[in-house]
Amino acid sequence: MDTIIARPDGTIRVDGPLLRVAHASREFPRPSGGSQVVLDDIDFTIAEGEIVGLLGRSGCGKSTLLRIVAGLVPPTRGEVFYRGQALSAPSKGIAMVFQTFALFPWLTVLQNVQAGLDAQQVPEPEARRRALSAIGLIGLNGFENAYPRELSGGMRQRVGFARALVVEPDLLLMDEPFSALDVLTAETLRSDLIDLWSQRKLAIRAIMMVTHNIEEAVFMCDRILVMSSNPGRIGAQIAVPLPHPRDRLASAFRAIVDDIYARMTAGPAPAHGTGNSGTTVGLTTWLPLIGAPRIVGLTEALSEPPFDGSAELSALTACLHLNVAGLFRVAEVAQMLGFVELREGMLHLTAAGRALAASGIEGRSRLFAEHLLRSVPLAAYIRRVLEDRPSHQAPRSRFLEELEDHLGTSDAEHTLTAVTGWGRYDHRTRLFSLAKPWERP
Repeated sequence: MDTIIARPDGTIRVDGPLLRVAHASREFPRPSGGSQVVLDDIDFTIAEGEIVGLLGRSGCGKSTLLRIVAGLVPPTRGEVFYRGQALSAPSKGIAMVFQTFALFPWLTVLQNVQAGLDAQQVPEPEARRRALSAIGLIGLNGFENAYPRELSGGMRQRVGFARALVVEPDLLLMDEPFSALDVLTAETLRSDLIDLWSQRKLAIRAIMMVTHNIEEAVFMCDRILVMSSNPGRIGAQIAVPLPHPRDRLASAFRAIVDDIYARMTAGPAPAHGTGNSGTTVGLTTWLPLIGAPRIVGLTEALSEPPFDGSAELSALTACLHLNVAGLFRVAEVAQMLGFVELREGMLHLTAAGRALAASGIEGRSRLFAEHLLRSVPLAAYIRRVLEDRPSHQAPRSRFLEELEDHLGTSDAEHTLTAVTGWGRYDHRTRLFSLAKPWERP
């Protein structure tokens, strides 16, 4: 319970969490009627002095929740409180760093950083002083007059951080801020940010970050909220009681990573037509954009020494040249198709997965098609529509419009691209067709 204290000067101090999300849910209307529940009964707090991570698979509602916290999207039910006051719109005390750099290309580094202060009508001399200070803090001295096109990806993201920090927020929100960067640049920027935080060089009081990278969350966060999907709920809260800087190879670090893997993959292997942990894969289920060669490559790697059919997810990252998040998504699709079983942090080849790895091109094509049509209702539906039409063809819009009624435009495009990547689609004519074998890996 928050305690509200009135100071003699008339200001208010709130003793309690910096932010509280109280039983918030979010639904989006479907064009065909009804609604889609994206988030359900989300309840947590953020205290001053902590970094909180929001971890979950793609499509679980992480970014939607972050926008609710930012005041950009209202919850359908429940409330958000910032410093004890209900939050119904963006607050000056909350700033956000996005996945994409989102810089104004026609403005210099200094002008980009100063833009937020100009919007707050901070006097020019003070705005310039604070912008230059933020630029220096984030390591961009000497680039004040450069334009975004003249900067590397890492430098552009540093500008994004400086722009958020210059308004001196209490709460900094970050939506996968390192995912668009190469591995080395991302690692450098993470370490620099943690150093500034640990040395108390930042005015911010707390950080909340969205990620799908388990190691990134353990490296940076004091507490991790693990989200489940369909609809998004907080399935677990995990404390990370390790001092900064953190050693990724330390046994305590690895133990927390392994614990999160186990929690995210807990439960019995699903049957055909179900997703991980028994989640039903329906006609309008959101599908991750993973190429079939990645799935075949995973079964091949698992079938060979030293794994011989079973491996920890973390042991496969170097072998497949994927980061942790990427491997997790490939494993989810392979499980959905019945080629692997994913449980308690371990990946196991099924009999079908062994057959896929051992088959030649034609055999793989046939086996992949069988599992695709059996496990993914959308694929079977597209096939059925094509078979029923005299021309054995259908425009992309035929299926896209139907998916949009349930998923929205962006997710519908994503899902249709994913399923057609596993089948046959002519990108020149934008037609699905049975004129050639539709099934292929």
